[in-house]
Amino acid sequence: MIAYPNINPIAVDLGFASIHWYGVSYVAGILAAWILLKYRARHFKLSLDNDQISDLVFFAMLGIIIGGRLGSVIFYNFTYYLVHPEEIFYIHKGGMSFHGGLIGVIFSVWFFSYKNNTSFFKITDFITPVVPIGLGCGRIGNFINGELWGSPSDLPWAMIFPDPAAGGIARHPSQLYEAFFEGLVLFIILWWFSTISRPVRATTGLFLIFYGIFRFLVEFVRMPDQHIGYIAFNWLTMGQLLTAPMIILGIILLVMAYRVEK
Repeated sequence: MIAYPNINPIAVDLGFASIHWYGVSYVAGILAAWILLKYRARHFKLSLDNDQISDLVFFAMLGIIIGGRLGSVIFYNFTYYLVHPEEIFYIHKGGMSFHGGLIGVIFSVWFFSYKNNTSFFKITDFITPVVPIGLGCGRIGNFINGELWGSPSDLPWAMIFPDPAAGGIARHPSQLYEAFFEGLVLFIILWWFSTISRPVRATTGLFLIFYGIFRFLVEFVRMPDQHIGYIAFNWLTMGQLLTAPMIILGIILLVMAYRVEK
């Protein structure tokens, strides 16, 4: 067993306000993605200037924050927030849904594509290779918050999380699993895949497939939200239910991409 580092979730306490590591992780992910998008635009000769990329990052950021928070509220804890609507704005405490953020980004990219008269899927192919950076940073934020921990485990790297709801027993550090697979591994796959010209929709499809597979598998060792539990079969989680359609859609997009190319 490895000792949980028990990092203070508050990075900087200003007295009148505090900056949380969870928020810092999102900012770090967005800044890193912004830098890499500028690199991609230069080296892959996309017809997007720095101002357009800045607009794209801004719209995507709004989609991530608004969609991610609303997704968490609607998909995972709707009845609670009906009673405590003011807590919808407590983003610093965690509670962001990837699937909600994905929907938010889809709307943001659609708006950007419409505004700039460009292809929706060309833009999604452009941004998806850098998305795993934000995902990985977000999972590190979850780990520091001590939330979304895994099921009981006797593996050497299991940890005891400080949240009383974790029961004081060793558990899978599922946040780190997701940071590794959805962050680092997925980034390597997509960056490598996109280093040469691919048919439109292919990179987007590959992202949906591999994110879906990684998320679906990690959910087997990640505890479901207590107020939701398992959806069916005593193992199907809300995360898996929302992720399965992504895999199917990714396969469809990948097949369409290479059929159109022929």
